[in-house]
Amino acid sequence: MNMRLRAALAAASLTVMLWPTPAAASGTWSSSVAFTNQVADQVVLGGGYPVPAGATAPTPGTCRMGTYNANRSESWIAVNPGTEDLVGTSKIFFEKYSTFYDFHLGGHTFPNGAYESSSMVTGYDCISTGSQNMPPSWTNNTDPNAAFDSQNRVYQVTLPFNAFWTNLHPNSNIGIVYSDNLGRTWHLGNGGRPIEAAINSSLAVGFVEDKQWVAVNHIKGHKYQDHVYAAWTVYNGQTAKINISVSGDRGQTFTKRATVTRPAQTGSLNEYVYPMIDAAGDLYLSIASNSPKGTQKVIYVARSTDDGSTFGPWMAATPPIPGFTVTVPPDCCLNGGFRDGILENFAASPTYPGHLYLTWEQWTSGQADIMFAQSTDSGVTWSSPMQVNDADANDQFQPSIAAGPDGAVAIAFYDRRLTCPADASVGAGHAGQANLCIDTTLQAFKDSGAGAVATSDNVRISKYSWDPTEPLQTIDGLPQVACAGHRTPCNRGFIGDYFGLAISANNVYAFFVSTHYPSGVTAQGGGKVYYQQQVLSTVSRSELGIG
Repeated sequence: MNMRLRAALAAASLTVMLWPTPAAASGTWSSSVAFTNQVADQVVLGGGYPVPAGATAPTPGTCRMGTYNANRSESWIAVNPGTEDLVGTSKIFFEKYSTFYDFHLGGHTFPNGAYESSSMVTGYDCISTGSQNMPPSWTNNTDPNAAFDSQNRVYQVTLPFNAFWTNLHPNSNIGIVYSDNLGRTWHLGNGGRPIEAAINSSLAVGFVEDKQWVAVNHIKGHKYQDHVYAAWTVYNGQTAKINISVSGDRGQTFTKRATVTRPAQTGSLNEYVYPMIDAAGDLYLSIASNSPKGTQKVIYVARSTDDGSTFGPWMAATPPIPGFTVTVPPDCCLNGGFRDGILENFAASPTYPGHLYLTWEQWTSGQADIMFAQSTDSGVTWSSPMQVNDADANDQFQPSIAAGPDGAVAIAFYDRRLTCPADASVGAGHAGQANLCIDTTLQAFKDSGAGAVATSDNVRISKYSWDPTEPLQTIDGLPQVACAGHRTPCNRGFIGDYFGLAISANNVYAFFVSTHYPSGVTAQGGGKVYYQQQVLSTVSRSELGIG
């Protein structure tokens, strides 16, 4: 970090903490740890929509039982406190229709950290609801997330929507599901009612819900033990607000939603909300904000000590100071033709009250890096931004951050420091290409009470580099790439907007995408399709120096 930036940060009345600068990369990682990778690849059955030839959206009334055996994009992972039991969630794409953005949510079960099975998150497709009416059934369900309470129940806030890409059908709802058996089966919460429904269920009025998230107070004996917090964004043209709703009865009912952002403090466009619970049981929200919508952002954090009823002031964790501004990558596209995703991720310590950790992407001169800042005083002041990734000319992006027992903190991110390998999973002509293929990197920290300190160098936790342009194969003439643009040919690919990270007493777990592994589906012309698959990486905390 240069002296000018340090001086500017200090002048902004930040609590300045300095760490060792990560070592420069030389096309690889300077350190290594032992880790395992598992693929969550079981085929799931459920109600999905075929897309008619020549169309870009399904036809109402044509939902049928089918296989979710294609791409799995985007994910989250949650660990049941005090155990090594995990529940993962991800988007699971329907049959051969990935290019039309055709998916629901899936659950993935890992008892004691070992992959067992995958499931449909039920209550939204036409088979589990028993209806072609929309709602109660929906063509899509999206934005996976998960958190446990203190009694082995895992929750997920959902965003079902109808993908007709017109103003003629209900747009979206904010819902809630839970599982009492590690994600093998799912149940609708809130009495089967949405936590919030779109006002007139139409894009025409600009009311668009998105990017919903969940947090749960799992602190035994706390006055808000097992209270569930749902937070999400509502977009309306060039403005966006953050809504929140709370359940005090383990997801059976929720309070009427309340808007918690204050445009006078945070600006008019607020998005990417993450609710988190710290060791004291206080609720925190982080958001990214700017006004008007553009490439420069400020990340804010606010705290509630009364079960989400009120929040203190929104404090700028990344204030717009001379020499430093949070600048986001372009929405489309990073090299490889896919959209990037969510700017930041946020965690609160389960060990030290008021210790908060923040990571984000920093886009500078056409290249992405990973940044980190923290607070030890409940978000009142924040440390100097620190670059997490090794010095490298290639992109590092989509960071996730997690905090675990006994002061463990980790950041994981997608990393392009290696050139593409030469194997069957990499597209023709891509072998040896720089800044294209993707690995996953982990950086470990330890907080012993004075703030998190890096304990090692960057380490690789993906066994294989993978090509984000895959799958390049076709089935019945249809491209198999997951396409955020819901069209063919695809104009904007999709690898997910984020991926998952969790820390238990013994391990760090990352749940991310890879196209390295061939699926069980045969491509047109022969060979297996290299769909995006969800991979769980497990790293021992003792290996990372945070045991």
